[in-house]
Amino acid sequence: MGVIISAALLDRVFETLSVSRSLEELTRPLLGLLQAVTGLDSAYLTQVDEGAGVQSILFSNNSRAMVIPEGLSVPWGDTLCKRALDENCAYTDDVAARWGESEAARALGIQTYASTPIYLESGALYGTLCAASSERRPLSPDGQQVLSLFSTLIAQQVQREQLLEQLQSANRALEAASVTDMLTGLPNRRFIFDELRRLFLLAGRAGQKVLVAFVDLDGFKAINDNWGHEVGDAFLVEVGRRLAAGLRASDTLGRLGGDEFVIIGLTAPGERPGQAAEAAHRRLTPLLVGHYALRGVAFDYQGASFGVIEADPAETTPEDALRDADTLMYQDKKKNREARRAAG
Repeated sequence: MGVIISAALLDRVFETLSVSRSLEELTRPLLGLLQAVTGLDSAYLTQVDEGAGVQSILFSNNSRAMVIPEGLSVPWGDTLCKRALDENCAYTDDVAARWGESEAARALGIQTYASTPIYLESGALYGTLCAASSERRPLSPDGQQVLSLFSTLIAQQVQREQLLEQLQSANRALEAASVTDMLTGLPNRRFIFDELRRLFLLAGRAGQKVLVAFVDLDGFKAINDNWGHEVGDAFLVEVGRRLAAGLRASDTLGRLGGDEFVIIGLTAPGERPGQAAEAAHRRLTPLLVGHYALRGVAFDYQGASFGVIEADPAETTPEDALRDADTLMYQDKKKNREARRAAG
């Protein structure tokens, strides 16, 4: 009869494994099976944070005779699981006699207790798989084997989920890196072009225009030549920081490469033609003028050149809008150069 039960149990386990997509989806059916096989009142999975000294109940399956509440956290040092590990005792039907000093056991009314640790491949203790009862009951060899088998299955699921999270985290990091300028931390050329296309779609549906401000750093080559590329790089980072201070909440600042930056956003509804571009030029122009102290070098910077336009999605493309802003920036650069020459 025991062989038939074991075969039926394995069928249930394989069925659970085939449909489970998460630790919870795997654990809950296993706890029900564990409770049925052991005949104990409650079966539950815990997670142990040894650094914080806390054990928490993740999932539990309870009868009316005993309730092990999910979400319960208790000091790890006071738990039956810790005592069982320290004493290499996986089962007792007389908790009061063996571990009567445990406040958690007394509070939950535990008399019979069975537990097995869940270790990951690294050797780290993840938690414990437990079964308990408020009455003294024996634990059959089948019950002991099921505890061991289920703890292994749960450990494998935990490791799969941890690996998946690591892969997803690495993928997110790669994706972030692919759209981020590594020096300044600002959005890079790829992100800016994608965002500009998105803004064109939004503006076209809303009847708005897209603000595009092209920024080129006058005299940047001289900064590199005079003080070296480390100072030049620090200057680019500081430029990004100062430009960000002049953004509207809806604007996006990015670095196209070299000493070229761009700011994009939507014009506000109801603005007269040219109003947003004029306001942006006035707001942005003074941001970069002033004193810089970088990597032990101090200098005064006269400012950058700006080309700011309002692009109508009905009349132009994102690529042409950037070129138009770039053309306007060169006109601004020529005007700035002439003004500085005149000033001597």
